Amino acid sequence: MKPGKDPEKSARMRVLVSGATGVIGLRVVPLLLSRGHSVTALVRKPSSRARLEQAGATCAAADLFDIEALKRVAEGHDAIINLATHMPSATWKMLFRAAWRENDRLRTQGVANLVEAALDTGVGTLIQESFALAYPDQGDDWIDESTPLEPANYNRTVLDAERSVTRFTRKGGRGVVLRFAAFYGPDAMQLHGYIDSLRRGWAALPGDPFAYFSSISHDDAAAAAAAALAAPAGAYIVGDDEPVTRAVFFGSLANELGLPPPRYLPDWTIPLFGTVGRLMARSLRLSNRKLKKATGWMPRLRSVREGWPVALAEMGRT
Repeated sequence: MKPGKDPEKSARMRVLVSGATGVIGLRVVPLLLSRGHSVTALVRKPSSRARLEQAGATCAAADLFDIEALKRVAEGHDAIINLATHMPSATWKMLFRAAWRENDRLRTQGVANLVEAALDTGVGTLIQESFALAYPDQGDDWIDESTPLEPANYNRTVLDAERSVTRFTRKGGRGVVLRFAAFYGPDAMQLHGYIDSLRRGWAALPGDPFAYFSSISHDDAAAAAAAALAAPAGAYIVGDDEPVTRAVFFGSLANELGLPPPRYLPDWTIPLFGTVGRLMARSLRLSNRKLKKATGWMPRLRSVREGWPVALAEMGRT
């Protein structure tokens, strides 16, 4: 796609979406349908089918660990968008390595199975969710896709997932990796945790208040996933236009809530959060220029300064 071209004008495709019932997937499916694509949503629980079918998607049952079932479902599709994750059910559980085991299995065996199914059935495009906060601390410097990832111990399997997508491309497919910044939105577990901490007078995340923290709204992340159907093979950072420091990230949220600026945890507390804390304390000023140039995608919300009022208003309506 030429730079600046409208991502909504991409060729109509038959798209299989895995992770369709997650916070990004539930936004991606109707967005794809609105652009004229035909969508099959992988759904394991019958209770999750109604909302997707009402939107106009076809639902199919298949487990990412059942490769033969994946091949049957993938047959006849032009593209697969894999947004399947298994996040710990509570913020405090994120500190424990065992809470990430199922997510690790999805990134290793699950993505490898999707690649095998796509190659076997002739699917031409595979889009895989990844994690931009796995970049190394770069202080105030901008980070782009040329910087090698340095995941922490708890999320090192992002490398396995990305290697599987690279294999897909080497075998003749078009593999696209979307390295998402930190998600936020009205249905984000993290946002509720941030608010609870701010009401106690503290910023929720460890790290220097002047270190950078990159984020992306759920809606803008979903729009990026849809736009990536037209992206050349490769890895892309998906973040907002204006990464902000932690002081701005939490300070602007506190201001929207009518709360005073929070206090920040001292550096000696970072090891108490384990490898998750050490990763979250990094200074990451992520650039989204590559994806914008390749697809014409533009985040609707430039930063959390504009995003917090939107998210809080939507929370108030639920």
